[in-house]
Parts: sequence; structure tokens; C-alpha cells
Amino acid sequence: MTSAFLERLHSPNRPVLVFDGAMGTNLQVQNLTAEDFGGPEYEGCNEYLVKTKPDAVATVHRGFLDAGADVIETDTFGGTPLVLAEYDLADQAYDLNKAAAELAKRITADYSTPEKPRFVAGSMGPGTKLPTLGHIDFDSLHQAYITQVEGLYDGGVDLFLIETCQDVLQIKAALNAVETVFEQRGQRRPIMVSVTMEQFGTMLVGSEIGAALAILEPYNIDILGLNCATGPDLMKDHIRYLSDHSPFVVSCIPNAGLPENVGGQAHYKLTPLELRMALMHFIEDLGVQVIGG
Repeated sequence: MTSAFLERLHSPNRPVLVFDGAMGTNLQVQNLTAEDFGGPEYEGCNEYLVKTKPDAVATVHRGFLDAGADVIETDTFGGTPLVLAEYDLADQAYDLNKAAAELAKRITADYSTPEKPRFVAGSMGPGTKLPTLGHIDFDSLHQAYITQVEGLYDGGVDLFLIETCQDVLQIKAALNAVETVFEQRGQRRPIMVSVTMEQFGTMLVGSEIGAALAILEPYNIDILGLNCATGPDLMKDHIRYLSDHSPFVVSCIPNAGLPENVGGQAHYKLTPLELRMALMHFIEDLGVQVIGG
């Protein structure tokens, strides 16, 4: 079965696909209460909102689709049992991931047209324990990701997005989990990996972009790129390297510059026009096909 997402991505006119923006900050501006999260003990667990206040998550999804996004991400960035265990919700990981995927799919169905189909990416964040730093062993992380992938797969996501990656071992655990579920379910779906390069020019654990690409090149990935951490200016050299050397479609989903503390709140100084101009450079000069911010 051919993926509609891949058909769109690889159509002859080389379309640029636009991903949504941040889930967390767009939930924060809704001024949600502890009651919205299901009680004080769950406050801050955005992933639980798909059960306790799905309308808040739907508002974020619809806002990005109204703005023209081609792809929205599920509210599952911290959706592994390992992260949810911090809120005593580990046993609900499968159900929360499945519910988040189903919610996003229902909303994209309202917006999709033959001329502009909309897609759902199953968001898989790095978690809070990195194997290279000894926080967790590889097998435990792999198993935790399997639970998340099963929920996202059964909820109907169009692709899997392993994002904000800080550790190549963590990426491999997530990719192996995705492949495990594909084998179990008997059908593949597209895979996107997005790494985070810090201000000092490497991933958090010290890997350079060339090393990350060399390790990931043998995997059956469809899109590889960067997201978060910095603005587009500090991503330029890494994106140019991927453009020159990566066999995969290249993505770039930056912050609107480095965050600055303004009155106790994170402030991103780039204007929408400035961010647009930076991304246009990546598209026109470096061949980037997947953008967001």
C-alpha cells in the first residue's frame, strides 16, 4: 500500500510541506487550570489533556490547520510510559497515544481536500532519560517506545516523527521500536527523524551532524533534519551538510531565534517575516522540502 503522505512528498513538483508549530506553548496561552489537567497531580502533563480536556488540544490543532499547515503533530511528545510514570500514568501510555492520534486524525479529516490533503505525524520526543549518559539502558528505552508506537499506529498516524533528538542511541531505540511495530502490524508508514543541535554545534551528547548522518543512513528513514534548540541562523551549516550529503528528504523546523527571558517568559525575537525569509533561503538554495517552526 502506497502512503498518501509519501506520494505528496515525492510528487513531481517537489512540494514544500509545512509542519505545525509548538504544542506546549499554544496550550499554555489557554491558561489551563489544574482541574483541566485532571487535578494538581497531573498539572503540566500535556499528554493527559487528550483525556481530560481534548478541546484544548483540538484548539491547537485547528489553529495550525487554519494557518495552512499540511501536517499536525499529535500531543504525545512525552508519551512513553517512562515519562508518563512521573505522573503515575505509565499504564495509560498506549491509550493516551491512541486517543491523541485519533483526535488529530478526526480534525485533519475536516480540513483535507484532494488539492490540499492534511496529515498527522505521531510525535515521539526524546524523553527525560538518555542512554548515552547512563540514565537508562537501551532495552528499557526501546520497550517504552514500542508502547508509544503501538498506540500511535493503532490511532492511525500518517507518519512517525522522532523529534528533538539529543542522543543517537535514543534515536536508534525509537527507530527499532517503530520497526518492531511495523513487523507486528504487517505494514510500514513513513518515518521522519529530527535532531537537535545545540549552540555549540553538536547534539547534547557531543555528536556532530556528520556522525549522526553516518549512523542513521542505513535506516529506512524518509526525512531527516533539525528542529528546536536554536534559530535558523545556527542551523544553516548543519542544513547545508545534510543538503549535500543526506540521501533523505531534508527538514528544518527551527525556533524563531534563541529564546530570551523577557519578564520571566520565554521570548523569541524573530518576526514571522524574518523566519519566513530564513526558511525561504533553505528551500530555494538548500533544497529543504519540510519546514515548520
